[in-house]
Amino acid sequence: MDSFEQRKLLSALSHGAIFFSSTIVSIGIPIAILLLNEDPVVKENARESLNFHINLYIYGIISALLVLVGIGILLLIALGIISFVLPIIAIIKVVNEPDLPYRYPFIFRLV
Repeated sequence: MDSFEQRKLLSALSHGAIFFSSTIVSIGIPIAILLLNEDPVVKENARESLNFHINLYIYGIISALLVLVGIGILLLIALGIISFVLPIIAIIKVVNEPDLPYRYPFIFRLV
């Protein structure tokens, strides 16, 4: 497999890891790609995916706490939709433009 195809595959895999599970597996895949790959675009995609996962957990905790106020249910529903739609958009972008890392909107970049 040439580096161009490998870049597309690993970048898409790091963004699509969220569909495998919502546990440590979905975070473990981008971490493994980040640590084991030397390609700067793949590393940036893995870092962005990891940041997205962390943000989802933070937003999920905040939404769960806001259930007590009454608006948390709507936020949890929106969070579920966002966690499904944005990774699909990311996968499409990295497959169509493999030389550019995808940047998720409205997230904090902690890693």
